[in-house]
Amino acid sequence: MQNITHNENIDKEIISKAQKIKLFAMDVDGVLSDGKIIYNSYEVETKAFFVQDGFGLVSLKKYGISLAIITGRNSPMVDRRAKELGVDYVIQGRDDKYTQLKTLAERLGLDMTQCAYIGDDLPDLKALIHAGFGVAPANAVNEVKNTADFVTQKTGGNGAVREVCDFILKAQGHYDDFIAHFK
Repeated sequence: MQNITHNENIDKEIISKAQKIKLFAMDVDGVLSDGKIIYNSYEVETKAFFVQDGFGLVSLKKYGISLAIITGRNSPMVDRRAKELGVDYVIQGRDDKYTQLKTLAERLGLDMTQCAYIGDDLPDLKALIHAGFGVAPANAVNEVKNTADFVTQKTGGNGAVREVCDFILKAQGHYDDFIAHFK
């Protein structure tokens, strides 16, 4: 198996948490995007998404991990990107991210230990605390990073999601199989 991460000192407990994941949930702004909101001259909101993050999400789906977006904002760009990636559950306009994650887990018959959540700011904190595998991108606020099980080296919208997807695949023993398809 390839190295599980760039950090060889990764705790075995963290690897164990990642091995259990069946639902990968994420915030959008500052996680799946870089957090910038751009309005064009027609006052239409645009966001930029990193292609490698999307490929990581598709790879999780290939191994049976469900995907969810839970975001406090409403954006047609999020709906479009989620559809492109085959995200299973899109919950927008909700600040109660923990409640949404817990409700979704219950609906899927999952224990919270089987849920990963990645978020970057205070509205994500409770979901991150209660998820089985709580992740913060490098650009997260300190309170979130200090609480997370795992902090990525990359920032949101610039590979953080892909880093976590690869970590989960490695922890679950799927990474080498996945890579073999491209050799």
